[in-house]
Amino acid sequence: MIDYVKKQISVYNAPILRFFENNSGTILRTVIYTIGHFIIAATCVWYFTGADFILAMTDAIVEPLINGVWYFLLDKFWASKMSKVKA
Repeated sequence: MIDYVKKQISVYNAPILRFFENNSGTILRTVIYTIGHFIIAATCVWYFTGADFILAMTDAIVEPLINGVWYFLLDKFWASKMSKVKA
């Protein structure tokens, strides 16, 4: 039974593992860049507003997440309008 479960998990995870193996350098650089972005953004908020550093770090993390959702919605809206124009 354990071997069956391991096999099933490896079948489903194979594309994910392959993706990480093929892009490990890029993923590592992206994580480092993101951590750097959080620190730089938090430092700027802290310096320019005088906010507590924990609050500044919260802003530095939450703001890009909200921007990501905004971009996703904007892109979906844009793509729907562009597909109507091409049709």
